[in-house]
Amino acid sequence: MPKTCSEAGTSVLSGPAMGTRWSARYRASAGADHRVLARELGRAVGCVDRQMSPWKPDSDLMRLNRAAPGEWVALPPEILAVLDRALDVGRRSGGAFDAAVGELVNAWGFGAERYAPDPQAVRRAAARHRPAHQDLELDLALGRARKQAPMTLDLCGIAKGYAVDCMAAVMRRHGIDQALLSLDGELRALGGRGDGRPWAVALESPRDGVRAAHGVIELADLAVATSGDYRHWFRLGNDRIAHSMDGRRAAPVRNAVASVTVLASECMDADAWATALLVAGPGEGPALAQRQGLEALFLLRRDGRLVEWGSGRFGAVAAANPLLDTS
Repeated sequence: MPKTCSEAGTSVLSGPAMGTRWSARYRASAGADHRVLARELGRAVGCVDRQMSPWKPDSDLMRLNRAAPGEWVALPPEILAVLDRALDVGRRSGGAFDAAVGELVNAWGFGAERYAPDPQAVRRAAARHRPAHQDLELDLALGRARKQAPMTLDLCGIAKGYAVDCMAAVMRRHGIDQALLSLDGELRALGGRGDGRPWAVALESPRDGVRAAHGVIELADLAVATSGDYRHWFRLGNDRIAHSMDGRRAAPVRNAVASVTVLASECMDADAWATALLVAGPGEGPALAQRQGLEALFLLRRDGRLVEWGSGRFGAVAAANPLLDTS
């Protein structure tokens, strides 16, 4: 059930969703109906979960995954919007973002099918993997999609960001333009705190076994998302196997990027591009961020320490490391 409380003039709502919790901190008029707002926020996030969860057999995503190649599948506008953006980021990132990594995710033990790698499943998934932007066709006018080849889609790298954007739409319908909305590590700020200051958001440290802030980011009318290798991973021999998949290699991400944080106007974009830059790695990622005009902060592992590199408003970090070797 959603929870309601207040913090020094700021109302706070929260509730369970997608295996984690959503929350909303906001300033509203005295007559605001917090119960109605909580219900609508929960419904907005729940709608995304019902449509796009790879863990729910009856989700629209899983219907599309089960469909035969060439078969048109009618889909709701929300998942079509996310698929459309996923394909766009996939093309622009050269496949670093890839919504078709679902079979790889499951084969490596990070999905709903198993909790440990299956060598045979890994080999099968790698052999037949093709990027989503090559073999998924969308018909937005008629509200449908079809696969041109066998494909298992996974929208975990973008769906939570979209859910936060849906929360923002709910707040605006209620006339609220000062809010901080979050779902797991994805956040979006509407306006500022109301006292002239932006919202302050902690950037989590990617150090193993440590739950601490690496720094603080100030947000006003901006979204932020972070992707990293420090939450969901396991050891396989001497290798660190992270849950993010590199579709171009048909294997888990293995590079020196500990985390990437991206700022964007929409949380869906911040979420997808943070994933893409993590996958792109320390060599390609910074160049990709600059080509796309992204505001991104990389935390790179170098000789047992973390080194920062940034673009956009994080550019001062890049200037401080002009000789940074990102090879």
